[in-house]
Amino acid sequence: MKFSVSSSELLKQLQIANGAIGSNPVLPILEDYLFKIENKQLTISATDLETSISTSIEVLADDDFAVAIPAKILLDTLKALPQQPVTFTVNEENYGIEITSSYGKYKLAGENGSEYPNIPEPDGVDTVKINSQFLLEAINKTVFATSSDELRPAMTGVYFQVEYNKLICVATDAHKLVKYTTHQLAGDVSTTFIVPKKALNLLKNALPANDAVTISFNKANAFFSFGSMNLVCRLIDARYPDYNAVIPVDNPNNMTTNRADFQNSLKRIAIYANKTTNQVVLDITDKSLTVSAQDLDFSNEATEQMPCNFDGEPLRIAFNAKFIVEMLGVLDGEEVKMEFSTPSRAGILTPVEEKNNDRDILMLVMPVMLNN
Repeated sequence: MKFSVSSSELLKQLQIANGAIGSNPVLPILEDYLFKIENKQLTISATDLETSISTSIEVLADDDFAVAIPAKILLDTLKALPQQPVTFTVNEENYGIEITSSYGKYKLAGENGSEYPNIPEPDGVDTVKINSQFLLEAINKTVFATSSDELRPAMTGVYFQVEYNKLICVATDAHKLVKYTTHQLAGDVSTTFIVPKKALNLLKNALPANDAVTISFNKANAFFSFGSMNLVCRLIDARYPDYNAVIPVDNPNNMTTNRADFQNSLKRIAIYANKTTNQVVLDITDKSLTVSAQDLDFSNEATEQMPCNFDGEPLRIAFNAKFIVEMLGVLDGEEVKMEFSTPSRAGILTPVEEKNNDRDILMLVMPVMLNN
């Protein structure tokens, strides 16, 4: 059993699939790629039993067969080879693999492909379609706000709310919250599910620039398909918190300022803040925003002043600088708007001009207690 393929083409597909291989697999065979050849089409699969990736390329093959090949040694070999055709020969009896290049031969031990765990197939699914640029934007603008707290599994993923032609993606870690909405969805389904962070990060790296993505889902899994690639992930089975309840509705105090200037000011001031709380204080008046921080343990202190437009009563409020810097880095546009009600309630961050009318984004950040 043998097949030939371009080393660079194969390497490209392996690098995409490699993200699904876990660092501490529960079964030794999960350290392998599954190579399955049918009608001169090679399908490469990798899984950690939670997230699976399959991708296909055409090869020159003499037969249909399946074999599991150790991922690390194969990846390292192909990375070290310049682009050229390589031939894989598989021993039918012991699944030993011989790779032949123009430089020489490399032998490694494979395993029986039939012993590889089954990757879930779409069964009893609902399906919607979306352009990859909107899905990519939804992931980029939300996944950073997910939690790492395994005790609250719902918050470790992104909440997908599908409402016919509208998709709302929400992420929160209880300190910050992001809500991204787009109307660029094609479907006639209304449902919700939570996609794990790992799957979204893999998707982010694999999504093409401008292509149709099919999202299928049932109660257990979500399936993302585009081009020759399929990503399957087990959904998080948990109840997502009612995010609308924490978004303050009545915010009489509104400030607009330059996004980049505000972000850079916070980065500089945060150097002088307490390293545990990263607390920065915003003093906002009619035309001026004063950003300050102090670390009493080391007698460090810093203050900066910048112009802003403010509509409301003068306000003094404190935030974790790290959170706001991160959020400002994800927002687009030259100017941002912050809305406040009181120093003890969440602040809302939005771009002043959304680049596109068919999508919008809202970010929320909880304040920290002001030092006396």
